[in-house]
Amino acid sequence: MGTHRHRRHSTELKLRLVQMYLSGEASLNGLAREHDISRNLIRVWLDKFHKGELSEKVDRAEKVREYEVKIAALERKIGQLTMEVEVLKKLRQIRSKKNDPPSVVSGPSVFPLRKGAGS
Repeated sequence: MGTHRHRRHSTELKLRLVQMYLSGEASLNGLAREHDISRNLIRVWLDKFHKGELSEKVDRAEKVREYEVKIAALERKIGQLTMEVEVLKKLRQIRSKKNDPPSVVSGPSVFPLRKGAGS
C-alpha cells in the first residue's frame, strides 16, 4: 500500500468499485491492490452504499453544501472589504477638506488636539 493520505476519490470510482465487488468481478484484495486503496476504505464505501449514503445524488447534495459554505465565506469577505473601502473613502474626504496630502511614510496625519485639551 502507498502512503497516500486523505486522497479524494470520485463517487463514480467508489460506485464502480463497489459494483465490481458486489457482482463478483473482483475481490476486495484485488480491487485494493489494483487501485492502491485500503481494503478497509472499500469496506466503508460498501457500508455507505448499503445505507444509501453513496450515490451521485448524495454526492451532489454534499457539493452544494460545500459551495454554500464557500459562498457564505466569500460574502463575509466582500462585506469586510466593502466596509474597509468606505472607511478609506471617508478618510480621503476628511483629508481633502484639510488640504493635507497623505504621507506614504507616516500614514494619515493625526488630528491636532485643541489647545488645553491635553492638560
